[in-house]
Formats: sequence, structure tokens, C-alpha cells
Amino acid sequence: MGEKKMHRKYLALAGVLSLVTVTAGGCKGSEEKDVKNIKIGVTLYSQYDTFISELMTEFTEYAADKEESSGVAIKLEILDASQSQLTQNEQVKNLIDKGCDVVCVNLVDRTEPTTITDLAENNQVPIIFFNRELVTEDLERWSELYYVGADASQSGVLEGEIAADAFKKNADIDKNGDGICQYVVLEGEAGHQDSIVRTEYSVNTMVEKGVETEKLGYAIANWNRAQAQTKMAALLTQFDGKIEMIIANNDDMALGAIDALKASDIPKESWPGVVGIDGTDEGIEAVKNEEMLGTVYNDKEGQAREMLNLAFVIATDGDKSDIPLIDGKYVRTPYHKLTLENIEEYE
Repeated sequence: MGEKKMHRKYLALAGVLSLVTVTAGGCKGSEEKDVKNIKIGVTLYSQYDTFISELMTEFTEYAADKEESSGVAIKLEILDASQSQLTQNEQVKNLIDKGCDVVCVNLVDRTEPTTITDLAENNQVPIIFFNRELVTEDLERWSELYYVGADASQSGVLEGEIAADAFKKNADIDKNGDGICQYVVLEGEAGHQDSIVRTEYSVNTMVEKGVETEKLGYAIANWNRAQAQTKMAALLTQFDGKIEMIIANNDDMALGAIDALKASDIPKESWPGVVGIDGTDEGIEAVKNEEMLGTVYNDKEGQAREMLNLAFVIATDGDKSDIPLIDGKYVRTPYHKLTLENIEEYE
């Protein structure tokens, strides 16, 4: 693993910084007073989500690059809502009160953005929602609400393609030789759109690819590795030797399943296939080590860049024509399949 990736991984695992001040390199002398200062606030649903943590590491690094290239001083304040929507609402209020030019929000509850959007509109402070997509109607409530993220259905399709290709190519996955893929699902939050969509599209895609499937069971693990390990251990006991594929809604839960498999008496060559979504650093390592069949790479670098660019343009009253906005609201980044065959592109 390269020095830059190790640095990123250290920052991600160390947690999100509560306050990051990005200052331009070099000495500007008396010109420093003429540099415009902008403030960008960020509130996260949870700093302990590996993908979010890695995304914010990219965001802070890109902010430093942007400042150097633009000559505009950028101050970031990044807060953790600890999975509390009430906490996040208060954080947005505080960020607005502190004079942030724009606030980026990784919603705790995608169905409860009303307080935040009302605060934003009343104070004329634009909001960029990211990664956890809110309901379309809520994004339309005010002209200065935006969303940066990826299409959850695409991630499910690509995850299903990885699973289907592996099942058809590797006869060892079909443990009982019946030609049917017996699978379990590790889901994120109950009722969360991304969980529902990723699960539905991954399984439907397997069927469309000609793989007959049988769902043995599922467990809600809330995107969390430790919870996934516990839930997977129970599923392994419940369906002793019958599970052929583990479909996880994200890499953290896929890694939790692998932790459970390592702790079991099942030899590695007899493990079920495991697939995930996000392409986190540890997820990629698991693919490299042939512990996961593959993952769907969620472009954290692209999302960080697009979010920072959009925030910068808004804060500096710049031209949005260079921002790839869809319907004036959305910036979408594509997912990519990541398997052992193309892993070199992501290391």
C-alpha cells in the first residue's frame, strides 16, 4: 500500500477532525488581507462509518489543493452528529450562526430534513446534502438545496453482477450442486432507501444474469462491522453449511461477515462468497487477499472533489456552469465493479 494511501487510511481511522483550518502555502505578506476567506461547515451522520471517514479525508485534502490553486482561504468545520438527527439539527444551526457560507450535510435521517432546510432558507445559507439521499420532494423545497452522491440502484446492479459472475464461473460456490444460489443479506438500516435499493437490485440482477436464487435469511447490521460479525455468526449457526453467498450492503458489513467466518471452524476454501459495496481501503485489501469476491467502488475521491467544487462556487458566488449539475440539483458520481481482475486500478 502506497505512502499516500497509508496516510489517508490513518486519518480515516483516527476519526474526523472537529475543526480543520486550511491555509494557503507560501507567504503572501501584505496581500494576505486581500484573500477572501470562506467557511464551509460539514455535519456527518457518524464519523465511525468507514466510507464517510475516508470521504472526509479526501475532502480536506482536496480543500487544501483548491486553496493553493485559487488563493482563497478555506476554513472547514467538520462535526459528528453521532447518529442523532436532533444533534445534527443543532449542529447546522450552530454552523449557520458561526457564519458558514455553505453547509454540507450527511443526513442522519433522510426522511427528516425539514428543520435543516427551514434553517437554511430562513438564513439564506445553501445546503449540500451528500451520500445519504433525501426524498426528491424535500430537495425541491428551496432553490439552494443540492445533493452530491451516487445512484444506489447502480451499486446494487453491479454487486449482483459480481455475485452472478462468480457463481457461474466457480462451481465450488454451489456447495450442494443444485444450481441454485442460497444466499443471506446483511442490510444497513431498517427502512433506509439505500439498504432497500441495494438489496433489491443486487438479487434481481443475479436472476437477470441467469442465476436461480434462494434467500435463506437476512440481518440488519446498520452498516456496522461489529454488528455484522455478530449477526453473521448467528446466521452461520442457523444455516449450518448451507450459505453459498453473503450479500452485504456495504464493505464494513462484508468485513464483519469475514470476521465471523475467520472465527468459525469453516476452512477458507469452504467459505461462502462475500460481496460488498463502497471500495473502502480495507474492502479492497479483502478482495486482494481473496476473502471477498469483489466490491462496488463508490467514488469517494470524485464525491469529495465535486462537493468541494460546488461548495466553493456557492461560497464565492462563482459560475455553476462547470459543475455537472443534473436538473440544477444533483451531482452524480458513477460506481465501478472492483474484483481481483482489475484491483491494480484501485490500489
